[in-house]
Amino acid sequence: MRHTPTYVITDPAEVRRLIGEHPWATIVSPASSGMVASHYPVMLENRDDQISLVTHFGRPDDQLHELGQHEVLVIIQGPHGYISSSWYPEGDNIPTWNHATAHLYGTPEILSDEENFRVLSELVDHFEHHVEHPVSLSDDEAGARRAAKGTVGLRIVIDRFDARLKMSQNKKPAVREQIVHELSANGTYSSPELAAEMTRARPSETD
Repeated sequence: MRHTPTYVITDPAEVRRLIGEHPWATIVSPASSGMVASHYPVMLENRDDQISLVTHFGRPDDQLHELGQHEVLVIIQGPHGYISSSWYPEGDNIPTWNHATAHLYGTPEILSDEENFRVLSELVDHFEHHVEHPVSLSDDEAGARRAAKGTVGLRIVIDRFDARLKMSQNKKPAVREQIVHELSANGTYSSPELAAEMTRARPSETD
């Protein structure tokens, strides 16, 4: 990503927050056949010293990516959206795109079948606990274990990351307030989630 110091995220806690809130990841590999990309949910492991992700690939994606043989790029895309220059004061005519994005790098570790099933169970429980009547793989463990044979579990310990939080920090407070107002409205480019992210980021901004 373009290196703009104003927008760079260096705090691992912020990256963890972004992953936790937006767990649908794009995973890119420089395979011998060329670049390969796949999309899977990821879940954070509880490690104080490192960012560690667990996920799974459906077969034969594991072979296409040549998992374990090289570093992969995991892309996390948070709130993003078009910022119209019509929301700026007269004379400022350059629109932009605000976004929260993280590029994470690490070499995947292939999980054992048993650990893969554990991770799959935890992943399902993680998302199901938000619904009124959650289900669990333990409801039909035998069937779930048969389905799990079509997957390959992964752990990706992140060696380094490159992340950006671009939320119009280069604009005056009144302009940012106007942008938040427009994003919160019912217009073509409304995005309450992006408006909330801009509002959340405001206390750490300097003008």
